[in-house]
Amino acid sequence: MRKSRTVAAALPWLYLHGVSSGRMHEALSVLLGEEAKGLSPAVLGRLKVEWAQEHAQWQRRSLQGKRYAYWWADGVYTQLRAEDDPRMCLLVIIGVTAEGKKEVVAVTDGLRESKASWLEILRDLRDRGLQEAPLLAIGDGAMGFWAALDEIYPQTRHQRCWVHKTANILNELPKRLQGKAKAALQAIWMADTREAAEKAWQAFVRDYQAKYPRAVAKLEKDRDVLLTFFDFPAEHWRHIRSSNAIESTFATVRQRSSRTKNCVSRATFLGLSYKLIQQAERHWRGIQHPERLRELFAGVTFVDGMPANETRLDPQQDAA
Repeated sequence: MRKSRTVAAALPWLYLHGVSSGRMHEALSVLLGEEAKGLSPAVLGRLKVEWAQEHAQWQRRSLQGKRYAYWWADGVYTQLRAEDDPRMCLLVIIGVTAEGKKEVVAVTDGLRESKASWLEILRDLRDRGLQEAPLLAIGDGAMGFWAALDEIYPQTRHQRCWVHKTANILNELPKRLQGKAKAALQAIWMADTREAAEKAWQAFVRDYQAKYPRAVAKLEKDRDVLLTFFDFPAEHWRHIRSSNAIESTFATVRQRSSRTKNCVSRATFLGLSYKLIQQAERHWRGIQHPERLRELFAGVTFVDGMPANETRLDPQQDAA
């Protein structure tokens, strides 16, 4: 928002942080200076209507011929609340196109990340022309998204977010052990090969099973979907091991506070949220080494991040 210095960036951000219409001009004057002149409540109201219309039109766009390699999905809670249902949250999907570009796929509201809400989104995407399933989806394990994805795009593989998983596991351990446990978990997802990751996994289970079975159980229950990234290009691992693509965009608005929350219509809620994401999208960088995507779409099999027909050097030889 500070970089763009536009009303389009500042207004949604301020609303999402609980700044009321009455104080909006004051806040914008501090941020934008002379550019904020003439921004009366009536003008701000018209802008909100325009952005709601933009979002509605964007939601109807054709997706015919679109193809995505990766999806990041998440439910995002903000301070802003819709008048008709305060339990609503934003359901967001960000994708990587066949060309390696990151773009917003879906922004709508849903009831606490439920399967029914995600089903509605995915059916709508399919009905608007998105027939090709994404190759891989990344997200938190707590969402109803996964069950919905299996129903609409069963071919898509799953990758659980290691950032979320690490936090959930550490919550089951005393603080004095969390630093050591975090390093042990990092040894798993930072391993050079699946075999090395499995060994680090076994070491974690051995060290914590007896005294902290709940922590180990949280790790074990997602074994099959925490190491999926090894079957994709190593150049993309930094992108697909976590849902940071969404987390970083909403880092400042996810946190709830005790301040009074704004209450707006559903259309305004979605319009403001869409505009915020649209502004963030302008600064996104594409995925590294997009040429690897052509191999994925061509059906090339990857083993430990490398095409199966390529010989992978021993890690010690790489270091040398």
